[in-house]
Amino acid sequence: MTLIERYILKINFNAFAACLVALTGVIWITQALRELDLLTGKGQTLVIFFTVTGLSLPALISVIAPVALFLATLYTLNKLNGDSELIVMSAGGMPPRRLLRPFMALAAFVCVIVGMISLYLMPASLQELRQLFTKIRADFVGTMAKEGQFITLENGITFHYRERQGDALLGIFMEDLRDKDKAIVYLAERGQTVEQGGNAYLVLQKGSVQRKEPNSRDSSIVAFERYAVDLSAFSKEGGDVVYKPRERSTTQLLFPDKNEFLYQEQRGRFRAELHDRLSSWLYPLVMMLIAFVALGEARTTRQGRGLAIAGAVVAVVLLRILGFAASSAVARTQAAVPMVYGVPLGGIVICLLMIFKGQAMGSFQTRLLRAFRNRSPRSAPAPQKA
Repeated sequence: MTLIERYILKINFNAFAACLVALTGVIWITQALRELDLLTGKGQTLVIFFTVTGLSLPALISVIAPVALFLATLYTLNKLNGDSELIVMSAGGMPPRRLLRPFMALAAFVCVIVGMISLYLMPASLQELRQLFTKIRADFVGTMAKEGQFITLENGITFHYRERQGDALLGIFMEDLRDKDKAIVYLAERGQTVEQGGNAYLVLQKGSVQRKEPNSRDSSIVAFERYAVDLSAFSKEGGDVVYKPRERSTTQLLFPDKNEFLYQEQRGRFRAELHDRLSSWLYPLVMMLIAFVALGEARTTRQGRGLAIAGAVVAVVLLRILGFAASSAVARTQAAVPMVYGVPLGGIVICLLMIFKGQAMGSFQTRLLRAFRNRSPRSAPAPQKA
């Protein structure tokens, strides 16, 4: 790579890093504000808060990185043209393919990063996020309950304790109305939450369990000295965690369990998620090429570039709309799978044709102008005086 190519690559990389950090920071803050309920309503620590918001970063970066590369390419080409460097390069005979080389190098790097995130890092982080949320919701005693207050969960669980004494809870009341025909009430003098085998349990001491018989006004009361309640059974998800297609690993999408109920119900979503991941690495390249087509040609400072930038933005928006439409079509029918790859690949081919066709047209115009000058009659020499 020549000195001028390294110079262009440095400008482009710095602009890309700045755009990526700025866009990710803004969107991360909006996501973090939505999770403030972890601190206020569920009593979680700052460590859990930043863990939850941090696990969402890979999914954000996979979407933001192509846009950041597009903006960085626009900025770099506009800066080179504004400083007349692009004009000097063109006048010095630098062909577009050499100007394109540093942009292609950065685009290849971003494509690799986006591909690795989409195929490996993003599903792993989403799985960890789901497990963390399931644990928080399951252990509602340690995460949501407050001294002297009644809390009611969405699934019909009501919990209350009078006061806390060290790790023990005193004066416990818990009502289970998940099945209204089988209401269960737990009363205990004290209790304590323990964790064993990855599950949270509430161990009650010196209390009773009151069960209402179905279709009857009678109820049974059982006194106990020690009773353990599995808190994970009260969570909204209940039982084992069932991951959505977006939370499955790429291997699980390639070789799914065809007997699984979720796969039979959402087979189209499994297929669409797999092909979205396999095609995601193409979008940084096509977005960079769109920006290069718009601003890669040298222009004087009097020639406006606003219309070209607007056209590039419209092209990127249209590209993403077509990509989402193709993904939706794949979820409905397998025949639409080529569309998922055809949208970015078609954009890449069209952009390359426009870039090299423009180069060929420029070379043709230069040869035509030289031929015209060579064929023009030379003026006769002035007569010399005797």
